[in-house]
Amino acid sequence: MRLEFKLNGVDKAVETEPTKSLLDFLREDMKLTGTKKGCEIGECGACTVLVDKKAVNSCMIMTGQVQGCEVLTIEGISREVLNPLQEKLLNGGAVQCGFCTPGMIMAVLGLLYENSSPNAEDIRRAIDGNLCRCTGYKQIIKSIEGLKLDEVLLK
Repeated sequence: MRLEFKLNGVDKAVETEPTKSLLDFLREDMKLTGTKKGCEIGECGACTVLVDKKAVNSCMIMTGQVQGCEVLTIEGISREVLNPLQEKLLNGGAVQCGFCTPGMIMAVLGLLYENSSPNAEDIRRAIDGNLCRCTGYKQIIKSIEGLKLDEVLLK
């Protein structure tokens, strides 16, 4: 099928299999490997991306489902320098191995689009489906608590 959508702010028109997972399409076809492949059954959150500003597990979405949509991956949230959301996690000691970090960031960004000024409980619920085996969740929540949507949007 001919897939027409916006990827990280850029209009795309590509040929693809409509039943290929969005995760595999992003990693293999688009060469965007920041979206991590974890469980492939929607349980770990490592593959979280935004589709029309909503956090989704890209392993559970078929490529054909993003026709006409806007897809944002971790590669699309910063240009040249770290996004403030990335800086907050880094400076707050919330990054160790880094495998879960892209999914966590995208889940929080999805939350910020829904609630531009979330509290700790909102953040906790937003990252509930994202597994972290290294730093735990306290550092992640504490690092980004108080962050507002307008602080992380690309200029």
